[in-house]
Amino acid sequence: MKKYYLSVAIAVTLASSMMLSSCVGSFALTSKLLNWNRQVGNKFVNELVFFAFWILPVYEVSALADVLVLNSIEFWSGSNPVAAGKKVIEGQDGRYLVECDGKGYTITGENDGSVVRLDFNETDRSWSVTANDVTMPLMTFVDDNHVALPASDGSVTTVELSQSGVFAYQQLTTAQLWAKR
Repeated sequence: MKKYYLSVAIAVTLASSMMLSSCVGSFALTSKLLNWNRQVGNKFVNELVFFAFWILPVYEVSALADVLVLNSIEFWSGSNPVAAGKKVIEGQDGRYLVECDGKGYTITGENDGSVVRLDFNETDRSWSVTANDVTMPLMTFVDDNHVALPASDGSVTTVELSQSGVFAYQQLTTAQLWAKR
């Protein structure tokens, strides 16, 4: 009986230390599983698959794998091994293949074969874009509520991450483009 209480106490302590810590991972495996379920069929089929996966502990196992292994790898290495993947996006002007390698995205246009690469630099918290072998800065996080974006005249503008901030940036760049004509 004593051994049982000790085992339960250790299990509760380990679970609490993992679940109540401030490090919350991306739960990439569970998210991919849920996204796959959303694409299986209509809402009735999705619901049946959802219940089946709860009964056969598929969701429980994926969540446990995320909590115990994958989120820990993500915390210590900075990238989640499951986050990498490929997805096809249907756009207004064609299909695009988006590949994620955990550090950035490669977007390939299926119509013309054009390739655009988006990379995130963790040291200066910035995104850059590479197209036709030319790399340019795209966005740098100033703080949690502001980003520095290039303006059409070559200057850099700080933009608030809100609807009004984005709208003001759109007006600024539109005005600069019209002024160049």
